[in-house]
Amino acid sequence: MWSLNAWRRQRTLAKHPVADETWQRVRQHLSFLDGLSDTEDRWLREAAVLFLQDKHLTCLPGVELHQEQRLLLAAQAQLPLLHLGDLNWYQGFHEIVLYPDDFLSPQRHRDASGVEHEWNGEHSGEAWQQGPIILAWPGVMASGGWEGYNLVIHELAHKLDMLNGDANGLPPLHSDMRVSDWAKVMQHAYDDLNRQLDRHPHADTAIDPYAAENPAEFFAVTSEYFFSAPDLLHATYPQVYQQLQLFYRQDPLTRLKQLQAGHPAYQAHD
Repeated sequence: MWSLNAWRRQRTLAKHPVADETWQRVRQHLSFLDGLSDTEDRWLREAAVLFLQDKHLTCLPGVELHQEQRLLLAAQAQLPLLHLGDLNWYQGFHEIVLYPDDFLSPQRHRDASGVEHEWNGEHSGEAWQQGPIILAWPGVMASGGWEGYNLVIHELAHKLDMLNGDANGLPPLHSDMRVSDWAKVMQHAYDDLNRQLDRHPHADTAIDPYAAENPAEFFAVTSEYFFSAPDLLHATYPQVYQQLQLFYRQDPLTRLKQLQAGHPAYQAHD
């Protein structure tokens, strides 16, 4: 049966081809894509092109992007969607604003006594409800390895979270998942991290203490770790890893273990 969407997809891909050598350079920078199957790699390559046609990248002075850099951002953005089907998971925003460095952002917080505090905080990324994503380009370039940091995935996790309304750490779960299971697991781990920091505010916690800010940040940070340090997340909060595995329908830990078992470069860092 003829499909208008399929025709548009193929037409877009034909108009914006990606040379093999360009894609290989992108893959070389993004080591956390190592171990993807040929089918997954082909999907990600095409999805990155489609993402760049769907979202507008606004580069502020000091940021100039060529095709390889645009694809580097898009590939990271699309990795979480690798096995989520054709639904429009990144609906609700059309623009990514790229800063040349970290930026100041107005912050507001009402404390327990009702006093409202306002200040300018330095950020490397932000995601706005029904608005753009803002990223500092150095943070984008520092992402893509197995070090437990990925600015792009962090901010796009907020966008997935916002599909249900305000960011609260609960993205729209699949029909084979239970909200009660998700809430129990995430709350338990979130409370555990906060207890550690209450006892020792400067503790060297296994995952970034920023995850303890609120449930939305916990989901975003653990999503980062799921893709970029799955071994660390699984060792620290195995049930959180399991819930994210069910949500993203991926298993980066198995992929990492296979790389460690079969590739000398990964064995050296095991």
